[in-house]
Amino acid sequence: MEVLAILFKKHKDWCNIVQSFNVNKDTAEDIVQEMYIKIDRMVKNGTDIMYNDSQVNYWYVYRTLYTLFLDLKRKESKVDLIGLDDIKKDLIQDDFIDYDNIHNKLTSELESLYWYDKKIFELIDSGETFQGLSEKTKISYYSIYNTYRKVKKHLKETIK
Repeated sequence: MEVLAILFKKHKDWCNIVQSFNVNKDTAEDIVQEMYIKIDRMVKNGTDIMYNDSQVNYWYVYRTLYTLFLDLKRKESKVDLIGLDDIKKDLIQDDFIDYDNIHNKLTSELESLYWYDKKIFELIDSGETFQGLSEKTKISYYSIYNTYRKVKKHLKETIK
């Protein structure tokens, strides 16, 4: 008989063992399912977890369940849970950003730039690469790069 089939006969017992670790029924169910996967991998890798043809070594099963439980607790300790009420309070307290105003400011500032700076910025911003633009226009790569960087810095300072 297959090991997983033998293990599954005691499914309720495995869930009760995990629940004794002070977890809820759903979490216990999840840990037991993970145990089936882990035991299956162990058996496929050659680990013998059977006493004989019909009895499973319960020590392996218990150790696997307990290890999975500890792994879950370690993961939970690294995660900070934030409630929806906390998020709602933060949204109410934070000032909303006026994106339309920022967009208008950037557009008018871009329009006031020298035509060369504006055109370089627009071309690179639309997806043109520095190298491609340099080859097409015969303008130095570094000149294009520095112009783009200068305009970008200027626009960032504008919205501060």
